[in-house]
Amino acid sequence: MRVVIADDAVLLREGLVRLLTERGHQVVAAVGDGDALVEAVLAHRPDVSVVDVRMPPSHTDEGLRAAVEARRLVPRTPVLVLSQYVEVSYADDLLATTGGAGGGGIGYLLKDRVAAIDEFLDALARVAAGGTVLDPEVVGQLLVRRRRDDPLRELTPREREVLALMAEGHSNTAIARVLVVTDGAVEKHVRNIFTKLDLPPDTTQHRRVLAVLAYLRS
Repeated sequence: MRVVIADDAVLLREGLVRLLTERGHQVVAAVGDGDALVEAVLAHRPDVSVVDVRMPPSHTDEGLRAAVEARRLVPRTPVLVLSQYVEVSYADDLLATTGGAGGGGIGYLLKDRVAAIDEFLDALARVAAGGTVLDPEVVGQLLVRRRRDDPLRELTPREREVLALMAEGHSNTAIARVLVVTDGAVEKHVRNIFTKLDLPPDTTQHRRVLAVLAYLRS
């Protein structure tokens, strides 16, 4: 894959460059601020970008805002955002770009996941392929925020489990392995989720994104 890395922490940035290069990927740009990220995406049209949420000058949400801008200028450009802490509002902002021409190709992980190299690389590959990957910690916090007018209230406990795993970016086959059920059982649960959430007929991937968004906003 051709990758852009945006992180103002030099050690982490260079560590990611080395890791990805050793695994056979090409890092086409490694930058330290949001403006440079947008420029790199426009110049290189990478397969995926790895972006820190907090970057100069204020170290609040510059990286997140730059990622959203990059996806506005280059629709469907895949972005994997890294954050030191669970910040659900940032995840909401990023996932909002999956609507319309934005499509999938979105990930939000805690930086701790980078230490689990195979897990991180798998998430990166899924985002590059157009998937949506959420850190389990983010999913857990979203559950705590669930409102009374929960659009998921019609889902069974098992369907909620399946949807939570979908939100983490797992395929139906991977969900079946986690829940120790058949692929067919998972496919049935997914169809029920789409029906109960009243999602319009469309491509399977688009309906999965809509289902995940409904889950996040509940």
